[in-house]
Amino acid sequence: MSVRRLGIILQGSLSGGVEMSLDQETSVEELRVGRFVVIEGAKARFFSMLTDVNLSVASQKLIQNPPPDSDFIRAVLTGTSTFATARLQPVLMLNRQSRSSLDQDSLEPVKTIPAHFSAVYEAQGNDFALVFGQEDSQDKENFFFNIGRPPDMDTAVCINLERFLQRSNGIFGKSGTGKSFLTRVILSGIISQDLASTLIFDMHNEYGWQAVSEDRSQPTVKGLRQLFGSKVVVFTLDADSSAARGLPDAHELYIGYNQIEIEDLELIRSELALSEATLENAYIMKEKLGESWISKLIAMSGEEIDRFVLEHKGHPASIKTLQRRLSTMIQKTKYLRTRTPANYIDEIIRHIEAGRHIVLEFGRQNNLISYMLATNIITRRIHAEYVRRSELNLSDPDRFTAPRRLAIVIEEAHRFLSGPVARQTIFGVIAREMRKYFVTLIIVDQRPSGIDADVLSQIGTRITALLNDERDIEAVFTGVPGSNALRTVLSQLDPRQQALVLGYAVPMPVVVRTRAFDQAFYKAIATDPLDDTSVKREVRARQASRELFGTRG
Repeated sequence: MSVRRLGIILQGSLSGGVEMSLDQETSVEELRVGRFVVIEGAKARFFSMLTDVNLSVASQKLIQNPPPDSDFIRAVLTGTSTFATARLQPVLMLNRQSRSSLDQDSLEPVKTIPAHFSAVYEAQGNDFALVFGQEDSQDKENFFFNIGRPPDMDTAVCINLERFLQRSNGIFGKSGTGKSFLTRVILSGIISQDLASTLIFDMHNEYGWQAVSEDRSQPTVKGLRQLFGSKVVVFTLDADSSAARGLPDAHELYIGYNQIEIEDLELIRSELALSEATLENAYIMKEKLGESWISKLIAMSGEEIDRFVLEHKGHPASIKTLQRRLSTMIQKTKYLRTRTPANYIDEIIRHIEAGRHIVLEFGRQNNLISYMLATNIITRRIHAEYVRRSELNLSDPDRFTAPRRLAIVIEEAHRFLSGPVARQTIFGVIAREMRKYFVTLIIVDQRPSGIDADVLSQIGTRITALLNDERDIEAVFTGVPGSNALRTVLSQLDPRQQALVLGYAVPMPVVVRTRAFDQAFYKAIATDPLDDTSVKREVRARQASRELFGTRG
């Protein structure tokens, strides 16, 4: 099959991109920003992205006096008096002497531009395979995973999951653009290739057993537990909700008052309406009452608080306010206990070390206070354990093995990573460590402008669906050189199932129509996980129970 030529290069610069004049057979209406094209220079091949299209005329008189509406006249004027051009941004180049060993190592960032009148061609499947890799690659150091296809072609676009896991990453897009579906696709790749464990804080109960589909042809889609069986372990903060949704074997999880640190309260201070003075009194209470200060404070009478202030200083009104706020929080947060019957966080760590993946469902406990409190407490303790094990491994690698690497998925990420908060929460620490202690983040958010700029600058790979707010678009490109051309590409994405991928896991920015999370995907990604006998037995038991008692699952 011959490769189709689109046009020739007329002019341009290394910083601003190059301009292509369209061949007469190429219609400007078929060109889409974000398209991947190849420029054949005299000494190198340039892999480029189409970033803009333009219409121009040879004479301004033609604009002042337009011709009659006629296909014949339009055809006569095209190429002589009217012109269509496109702006291309070369990103990678392949020197002709490197053609004998075609692989990603042969590619290098552009350091020059193609000569005048260099031909521009449509990218072919082998161009995508060269630049973005392919799933059946024999490369032992890189793991390529198909996340979708170009909008105008039927060929796979892969990301390098090995590089993806080396840094924290972001999945952005306004509500309804398919962020959760895209996140499930990527998590499926990580699980199927066994590259790391994952810990997913599932605020909306979308990752564990099943989720509501955006496709009317199928009411629900499978969750990770259905796809991967015993490789995925589901914990729940609301066992009744998990059981009602048909989840066969969720592990209940509770958090003790003594596991709540004051930094956890600082994270939700605005939701609890805690002033700075109230938090300062919390430090006094903890210092004097010890690890069980919250349970002791809640049990104190007003007179006991007044006596405490006389003996240990503090402000009685602030302490009483703190007592009321904590009592309200505990009453509304059903997974909090004075003491927990087991160390659930140690249990999670054991599953992670065994190579399993954790989904923590919030059920009906998915308000912001509940989500932020549990997520911060659990992540802080797991990170502390990872730091301990990493330092032991560094001091004596023969005796202590490195911990299994871990990717933590958080939704509503701007709540944890906003400017003032990011310096206090564990998530800001992890984002800046760049996998120093074998832990990275996958942050899923519709408001990237709410995330601290320093944190955004550390994000390795950004997968961004459509955004409308200018502040969010500006935030996505924080620390990205030459981002002006990409803004146009991002603003022209389809409202669903399309994303701009750029950063550490891909050699150059690319627009993809993301893989559908459907039966074809299930077949491609997973073995038959429900051959797991225990899961099958549990599913059958729950189905029989629903049929017998007429309950809804």
